Amino acid sequence: MATERYNPRDAEPRWQQEWERNKVFITDNDDPREKYYVLEMFPYPSGRIHMGHVRNYAMGDVVARYKRARGYNVLHPMGWDAFGMPAENAAMERGVHPAAWTYQNIASMKAQLKVMGLSLDWSREFATCDVEYYQRQQHLFLDFLEKGLVYRKQSKVNWDPVDNTVLANEQVIDGRGWRSGALVEQRELTQWFFRITDFSQELLDSLDTLDHWPEKVRLMQKNWIGRSEGLTIRWEIVSSTSDIAEVSVYTTRPDTLFGASFLAIAADHPLARQAAASSSEINAFCEECRRAGTSLAALETAEKKGIDTGIRVKHPLDPTWELPVYIANFVLMDYGTGAIFGCPSGDQRDLDFARRYDLPVVPVVMPKDGDAAAFTIGSEAYVGDGVMINSGFLNGLSTSEAFEKVASLLEGRVLGDAPQAERKVNFRLRDWGISRQRYWGCPIPVIHCEDCGVLPVPKADLPVKLPDDVTFDRPGNPLDRHPSWRHVACPRCGKDARRETDTMDTFVDSSWYFARFTAPWEDNPTDPKAVNNWLPVDQYIGGIEHAILHLLYSRFFTRAMKATGHADLDEPFKGLFTQGMVVHETYSRADGQQRDWVTPAEVMIVEIDGKRQASLIETGEPIIIGAIEKMSKSRKNVVDPDDIIASYGADTARFFVLSDSPPDRDVIWSEAGVEGAHRFVQRLWRLISEASATLKEANAKTGAKGPALAVSQAAHKTLKAVQADYDKLAFNKAVARLYELVNALSAPLSQVADGTADTSLVEAVKDATTILVHLVAPMMPHLAEECWRAIGGAGLVAQAPWPIYDEALVAENEVTMPVQINGKKRSDLTIARDADQITIENAVLDLDVVKAALNGMRPKKIVVVPQRIVNVVV
Repeated sequence: MATERYNPRDAEPRWQQEWERNKVFITDNDDPREKYYVLEMFPYPSGRIHMGHVRNYAMGDVVARYKRARGYNVLHPMGWDAFGMPAENAAMERGVHPAAWTYQNIASMKAQLKVMGLSLDWSREFATCDVEYYQRQQHLFLDFLEKGLVYRKQSKVNWDPVDNTVLANEQVIDGRGWRSGALVEQRELTQWFFRITDFSQELLDSLDTLDHWPEKVRLMQKNWIGRSEGLTIRWEIVSSTSDIAEVSVYTTRPDTLFGASFLAIAADHPLARQAAASSSEINAFCEECRRAGTSLAALETAEKKGIDTGIRVKHPLDPTWELPVYIANFVLMDYGTGAIFGCPSGDQRDLDFARRYDLPVVPVVMPKDGDAAAFTIGSEAYVGDGVMINSGFLNGLSTSEAFEKVASLLEGRVLGDAPQAERKVNFRLRDWGISRQRYWGCPIPVIHCEDCGVLPVPKADLPVKLPDDVTFDRPGNPLDRHPSWRHVACPRCGKDARRETDTMDTFVDSSWYFARFTAPWEDNPTDPKAVNNWLPVDQYIGGIEHAILHLLYSRFFTRAMKATGHADLDEPFKGLFTQGMVVHETYSRADGQQRDWVTPAEVMIVEIDGKRQASLIETGEPIIIGAIEKMSKSRKNVVDPDDIIASYGADTARFFVLSDSPPDRDVIWSEAGVEGAHRFVQRLWRLISEASATLKEANAKTGAKGPALAVSQAAHKTLKAVQADYDKLAFNKAVARLYELVNALSAPLSQVADGTADTSLVEAVKDATTILVHLVAPMMPHLAEECWRAIGGAGLVAQAPWPIYDEALVAENEVTMPVQINGKKRSDLTIARDADQITIENAVLDLDVVKAALNGMRPKKIVVVPQRIVNVVV
C-alpha cells in the first residue's frame, strides 16, 4: 500500500503546539531529580537567525532532549543579549527608538527559533535590555562597589570618533574601530573598572580544574592572563641626560642583559613626556603613537618605529656601558612598567627595531651544541633556551642558571637606598574597564555631587531607568544632552547633583545571565538556593570567538557574586563545547580586483566533463565559484534558514547541520547534503509508516534466534553506541550509526509491512523500531513524534524515558587471543567467547604458523588461559 510522504509543514507546527500545550519543557526548580543545565550562548537580536544559530541551538537541543529522556531535570532556557551599538546605529539611520528596533527583532527571531522545535523553557525568557534584568545588574554593581571590586580612575582609552565611545583593545583592528572603521584616537577619560586582576592567579590556577573544556580554550585563557616570573630592574639614568634619576624595567629574561642595546619606553612614560616637552619632533612622534591601536595584535603587526630621546642609562652589570633610551610604538604604559630593555639577538621585535635604527646586535644565547665563535644572528632572532655566550661571567651557563645568577647578584646590589632588582610575578591581564559613552546600555548607578563626591544610588531607588525621550540626531551619548534625566538630588546632602551618564560594557550583561536564568522571577539578582543548585552549567555551547573575553569575564563575575553572597561557587561552566561554523562556497562575477558577489539562490551549478560550472539562473551569465568561507552578508554566501525550513522542514535542517562533520569543525553547507538528509527523513517515514499497522498491534520483544536475533542485536548495539555518542556530543557519529541501523531494519520492516514476517520477527522489529525512534528523537523530534504515534507509542516521545539496552545482545560474541609458541607470540586466534578447551586447542592446531612449528609432531603441551592467551609448547 502506498504511503503518503512525510509532510513537515503539517507535522512540525502540530507537534510544537502539542509540546506547548502539555508544557513539556517547563522546568520546576523543586523537581527532586538530578539536575542538568544545558545552555547555548544567547544571541544578539539582529532580526534574523542564521545557519550558525541553527547549528548551535540544534546541538544544545539534542543534549537537552537526550538528558531529559535519561531522567534528568533539565534546564534549557533562552534569552537575548540585547544592549549595544547596533540598536543605536539603527536609531540614527532609520529614525526608530533602539528599544522598538530591539524588541521587534526579538519577536522575529523568537518566531524563527520556535519553528525549529527547540525544547526551550520560554517561561524564563528575558532580554538584557529589560528593566527587570538591568535593575538586578545595577544591584550587583552596587554590591561589587561596596566590596571594593569596583573603582574609578583616569586612564588612557581607545576612542572611536564616529561611534563616540570607548573601545576595548580587542575592538581596535588595524588602528580602526571594529564597527565604524574610523581611525581610533587615544584619550584620557575617567572610567569605571572591575578588579578582575584581584583574581588573576585564581583564574589561572582554576583552568586546571576545567577538564571538560577544550584544551585550546584553556590555553587561550592562560595566555591572556599571562603570568610571568621575572625581575624589576632599576636602571640608573646618566645625570647629564635627564633630571630623573632612574627608570624601572620588568623583564622575564635577565639572563640576556649582556645582549642589551637599548631601552624602549611608552609614549606616555614620564621620561617620554619630559623629552617631548623640549622637542617638537619627539612630541609629534608621541602623538602618533597615541593614535595607533593598542591591541596586542595591532602592536605585533605594526611597523616598529621609535625615536631617540637623547637620554642614556647605565647598564646594571657594567656602569661604564651606556645605552640609549628610545620611545617606541610597540611599548604600552599599561603593560609592565612601560619600559623594556631591547635584546635584539633574543627577540624578533627588538631585532627588527635594532636593524632599522642601526643598533648593536650581540648574540648572547646559542643552542647547546652551537659553536660560539661561529654563531651569528641574521634576519631571525634566536628565542630558544641554550648556553650563554658573549656574556662575561655568565658564559657557559644555561639560560636558567644565568637567570638565577643575575637575579641573585642584582637583588644584593643597592641603587640609591633600595635593592637594584626585585623578583616579581607579573600578569598580562588588566582590570576590566566597563564605562561606555552610549545610551543603549545598563546605566551605571552612581551620582556625582560637588560636595559629597561620587555616591552609589540607594538600592531602594533602583532601577535607574533609561529615559525613553532621547534623540539620535547627532553623534554622542544622548544621556549627556537629555534636559532632565541626568539631574538628580544628592542622596546624602540633597543638593543638586548629576547621574553618571556612562553605561556598562555589554560584556557585563552576558557575564551573569546564566545565573539569572535559574530564577528570573526573583526580586534579588539570584535566588542563592536555585543558583547553587543549577550552577555550574553542565554543558555550555558557543563559538570559539568568545573563548577569551566572555568566558573570562563570566568566570570573574561568578567569583564576584560569591564574594557578595549571590552565589556559592567559583566556576560558572562545567562543560564547554565550541562548535564550528557553517560555511558555504562563494559566487561572484569577475570585475577586476573587485568582486561582485551573488547569492547561492541566484546560481545554478552543473557538472560538465567532471568540472562544476556555475551560471546565473536568470541570465545564464557565467559565475566564478570561489572559496568556501564563513557565511556572511558581505560575501552573500548566506543561506536563509527560513527558506530551508519552508522547503524541507526543521528536522531536515537540524539533521544536516548535525550530520556532515564533527561538531567542533566547520560544516560545509550544500544543497546536495540537505537533499540527502531530506531523503533519509522520507525513507525513515516510509519504512515505519508502511509497517505501522502491524507494529501498532504488536508487542515489543527481543529476538532469541535467527533473523529476529539479528534485528535485536543491531538495534541494541546501536542504542549503546549512540548513547555514548550523545554523551560525547559526537553527533555526526550518531548520524552515521542511524543510517546503518535503518539499512539493517529496511528488509525486516518491509517483511512486516507485506505480512511475511513471523511473530518473533514482528516483535523484534517493534522493539528495534521503538529504539530507533528514541535515537532519532533528539535530532529530529517532530518526525520522531509522528513515527511514535504511528507505531502506537504511549504519550509523547519527548516525555518518554530512554530505552535500556540488553547487555546480552550487545556483548561481543568473539574474542581475539594471542597465540604463543614456546612463550613467544606468533599469531592471533579469533574464536567464540564461550568456546571450550577442546575447541580452542583444535583451532590453534589448525593455524598455519602452529602447523609449521610442529612439523607433523604433537605438541608437548597447550596452555589455555580462557579469553586471554594460548601458549603452545613444542
